Amino acid sequence: MAAKSRGRLVFGDMVRTPWTRTYAASQWRSAASTPMSDLERRISEIPLDRFRNFCIVAHVDHGKSTLSDRLLELTGTIAPGGNKQILDKLDVERERGITVKAQTCSMIYNHKGQDYLLHLVDTPGHVDFRAEVSRSYASCGGALLLVDASQGVQAQTVANFYLAFAQGLQLVPIINKVDLPSADPPRALEQMKDTFELDPAKAVLVSAKTGLNVEAILPAVIDQVPSPNGDHLKPLRLLLVDSWYSNYKGVILLVRIFDGQVKAGDYVTSFATGLRYYIGEVGIMYPNQTPQTVLRAGQVGYIYFNPGMKRSQEAKVGDTYTTVGAVRQVEPLPGFEEPKAMVFVAAFPVDPNDYSHLEDSINQVTLNDRSVTLQKESSEALGAGWRLGFLGTLHCSVFEDRLRQEHGASIIITPPTVPFKVVWNNGKEETISNPADFPDQVIGPSTYSELQEPYVSATITLPEEYLGKVIELCEGNRGEQKELSFFTATQVILKYDLPLAQLVDDFFGKLKSATKGYASLDYEEAEWRKSNIIKLQLLVNKEPVDAVARVVHYSQAERLGRQWVTKFKEHVDRQMFEVVIQATAGRRIVARETIKPFRKDVLSKLHATDVSRRRKLLEKQKEGRKKLRAVGNISIDQKAFQAFLAK
Repeated sequence: MAAKSRGRLVFGDMVRTPWTRTYAASQWRSAASTPMSDLERRISEIPLDRFRNFCIVAHVDHGKSTLSDRLLELTGTIAPGGNKQILDKLDVERERGITVKAQTCSMIYNHKGQDYLLHLVDTPGHVDFRAEVSRSYASCGGALLLVDASQGVQAQTVANFYLAFAQGLQLVPIINKVDLPSADPPRALEQMKDTFELDPAKAVLVSAKTGLNVEAILPAVIDQVPSPNGDHLKPLRLLLVDSWYSNYKGVILLVRIFDGQVKAGDYVTSFATGLRYYIGEVGIMYPNQTPQTVLRAGQVGYIYFNPGMKRSQEAKVGDTYTTVGAVRQVEPLPGFEEPKAMVFVAAFPVDPNDYSHLEDSINQVTLNDRSVTLQKESSEALGAGWRLGFLGTLHCSVFEDRLRQEHGASIIITPPTVPFKVVWNNGKEETISNPADFPDQVIGPSTYSELQEPYVSATITLPEEYLGKVIELCEGNRGEQKELSFFTATQVILKYDLPLAQLVDDFFGKLKSATKGYASLDYEEAEWRKSNIIKLQLLVNKEPVDAVARVVHYSQAERLGRQWVTKFKEHVDRQMFEVVIQATAGRRIVARETIKPFRKDVLSKLHATDVSRRRKLLEKQKEGRKKLRAVGNISIDQKAFQAFLAK
């Protein structure tokens, strides 16, 4: 641990750099005296007007990460023919072929005999990770708007365009996958012109997979994307864009320098928290962490502190930092809106003895994913667990995969639910994320005046031939049509207001099935609406199973209730007495199944047809059953709950 006085700040868990285990001030002197590398010398000679910061945005699976690889190879940042998707660092990203977290890299590119410092951000394409995209825009002056030549403009392409347009970013249109047999570049160019009013003459047609014409992209970036604004002589002003946790260095911050410069040994303060830190190291991602002596205005790089920042909650994304003493001279930058959890699940260990291991695993994963909300809860059926909040169903699925792959955790996840709002009679509003806390209609609706559920504005792009099926799917999920427009002769944009509860219930999977995978979906929060919702519960011998409770629309309660009791009956073992499984919606029992008890044949010893004796034995058995049911507790194996909650 660190000593109290500044002169004796020594940290044993810092990474072994040339100035490890030394004083913060002498760190800077040691860094300054280190000979400058060729890379750093080249960067120091590049003026601000030859900096370019840009990101790649596109719909899912349009080839962003592959294009990033080609650009890194072209600038000599990585060796050609190495690992694929070099910027996708998580196992789950490589396995699924998706980008979950925005990744950054600096490159030096020689154009017409002059060096340019380019900063690239590879962004996620899925709607769940839109917050990552909007944060990336803050560190960029332009964006490559990537469109698949065979798929054309899709829902997330539209969403990313409007997000970039609102930020005032310069867009460079790129048509990718032109080498595919099904590619139709003229159609994609026409869609970009009609939908976004982008000039087709400025578009670059490439194949990121084969490297065809990729060399034309960076000159287009230099010509079309403006250089960043900034003055390295002004007091330091930097924006915290992202952060991640290192066991050795503490929290590492990804920052964009707007004014001034920052180096090891500087004493900086946060506008959001007021906390002060000594800079331990500064550097750039090239593509991995590469230490530098100084970061100047216009650059994007990483910093970490010495002593290290130990709590990731201190690193508030969108925060402004400046040097201590310059707070009054610096105007803080506008921050970001923190993403709100939209989907909630309950998580429990498969084996209750693994609780502490699973808790450590969840805490480790959440250190690098602050958008996950965490709250402890317990269930009579499944024991101690947590209520987790996510940005969407894919975010939840990725989190679950990371727990299993990186930490070997065995976990039970309940079906996703969404928050609901209760307006009480006294006018107070309360948002409820746990169905167990939902007001019980058995008491009566007199305690509250209104129940509300969240709606989202969904944008669906699809081929015209599937329009009927998609409208039928949306209407069946309580959707309300807002707009229907053709942006080409065969492509349709359909806008619906949908309840979020329906969207998280595998709506995307149903949409893909209905359109053979050709439809794409994007959504954003719309509003809270009054709704006829009710808590659906599962009762086993009149005792509620709290882990299975769900809030559903009244029209779906009976159908879901019948599914529940039928499925649960399959996984519960027979007992010595009758087991009654019921589904209740408010005061009403909507479905019931009965599991008959094991029964001894008490009539086997009777040889004659003595009716009175037969009746007496059966009555005696019946009385014994009543007594057993009155005092016996049903024991349901946890495997029954696991099987019931499995998808």
